[in-house]
Amino acid sequence: MKFILTIISILFTVVLFGQHALQTTAEKSDYKSTSSYSEVMLFIDGLLSSYDNIQLETIATSTEGRDIPLLVIADPLPVNPNDLINDDRIVVYLQANIHAGEVEGKEATQMLMRDLLNEKPFLIFKNIVLLVCPILNADGNEKFSTKNRTNQVGPENGVGVRHNGQYLDLNRDALKLETPEIRGVVTHIFNRWDPAITVDCHTTNGSYHEEPVTFTWMMNPNGDRSLINFMRDKMMPDVHQNLLSKYNVENVFYGEFLDRMIVDSGWISYAAEPRFLVNYVGIRNRLSILNENYVYADFKTRVNGCYYLLKTILEYASKNKEKIKQLLSAADDNMMNKYIDIDSFAIEYKGIPTPEKITIKAIEADTIPGVKGYWRYKQSDRKRTVTVPYIADYYATRSIAIPYAYLLTVNDPDILDNLINHGIELHKLKEKTTLEVEGYKIEELNGAKRLYQGHYNNTIEGNYIGETKEFAEGTFIIYTAQKLGNVAAYLLEPEADDGYVKWNFFDRYLVPQWGWDYYPYPVYRLMHKTELK
Repeated sequence: MKFILTIISILFTVVLFGQHALQTTAEKSDYKSTSSYSEVMLFIDGLLSSYDNIQLETIATSTEGRDIPLLVIADPLPVNPNDLINDDRIVVYLQANIHAGEVEGKEATQMLMRDLLNEKPFLIFKNIVLLVCPILNADGNEKFSTKNRTNQVGPENGVGVRHNGQYLDLNRDALKLETPEIRGVVTHIFNRWDPAITVDCHTTNGSYHEEPVTFTWMMNPNGDRSLINFMRDKMMPDVHQNLLSKYNVENVFYGEFLDRMIVDSGWISYAAEPRFLVNYVGIRNRLSILNENYVYADFKTRVNGCYYLLKTILEYASKNKEKIKQLLSAADDNMMNKYIDIDSFAIEYKGIPTPEKITIKAIEADTIPGVKGYWRYKQSDRKRTVTVPYIADYYATRSIAIPYAYLLTVNDPDILDNLINHGIELHKLKEKTTLEVEGYKIEELNGAKRLYQGHYNNTIEGNYIGETKEFAEGTFIIYTAQKLGNVAAYLLEPEADDGYVKWNFFDRYLVPQWGWDYYPYPVYRLMHKTELK
């Protein structure tokens, strides 16, 4: 009954005072508080009752039973993604609250949806279909406490926690897909709507500087290099400049000092693995942006900075949609021939400086003693602007050729469901077939000593050896000449840093119950184009 009365109150306020009366919890509390799940859903109800160009979908239900909302905003509004087949617009996806203590995006996306729907005419929506998930980690959001993220400057009434209801970090789940929330993002958003651009909103924990907004782009080298270079050389510098010149928001590309005590040491964006959602989007050959709002700026400044960053990205995407569509189409076409390239899949890689240095309004750090002799950092009052290398270009140090196809010899429902949920195309051999393939011979396999995200992550060593092998009818075939060929390679290559071996999917098939030897790795590489039945 209380829920119904609250909705009636919101609708009455909208009618009496106009559409601008819809306010987020942050706005209503003068940025002392952030929204609960029910408050986000009430705000969404207010949008749905006030505007025609918005619809609500549910992408998942959390472990604790909360529906995860997705808002679709457009003019005209597509009923479903099939309506966009011959549509000239591009799809942009904004995601917030993947870590529920990092709440700026949750508030900023609500505000932005309202304000865009109030704009007449809908200039952005001539070129963009907008998707917004303002509260991905709904379960974590409800664990409010003033003891969470105590180094963060507001909101003073507390925030939620990093993990979801399964005690898993959603931003480590992009390949293993063990959480309903990320499975929902991949299956319901990426596979159905295929957004050209994804933005994932966070809050920093790192180095000291004056800029309240930071952001960067997808960096894993197994994504299309032309897309990475476009983000590095064109889109992100333009967004940086437009955000500053048009909205007066100081900003810098995301990173940390190589040495926090030496601000001249260089600036690094260090997380290039595709377990992180932004990099996962990159290996799907789409554009993605990581937004990290500066933890030591006040809450209102962080929310407003995030708001204007998202608005600037939308404005850039709208203005440059044709260029973006051409780049994405070319990247998809390149996947059809990637298997013939020599050593095109990076097994190991490292970061090097981007062509251009970046300027940071740095604040030097001091140290204070911590427990058991551990030294902690604190912000000093010494400010110094530095121009330093930005280590954010990742290139292979060891790579291999992508095969024509992988042959999967185990019928494991967890592995097959994972492949299907990613959107990877599977085929089966229709008859027993003998083929010349490469098999991986394991020389060493070790599990980590400490659990990470519920897994004892594996490291593996071995070699591919050519062999003639008979494959049974029903063996699964995964061709790499498909849109998600990079994702398939990442999952199936045994030495990939984020694949099935790493995350223990193949454990039962690798080690016999007794003895010191290993079973054959259950995935084989067909290196040359072959007609398979």
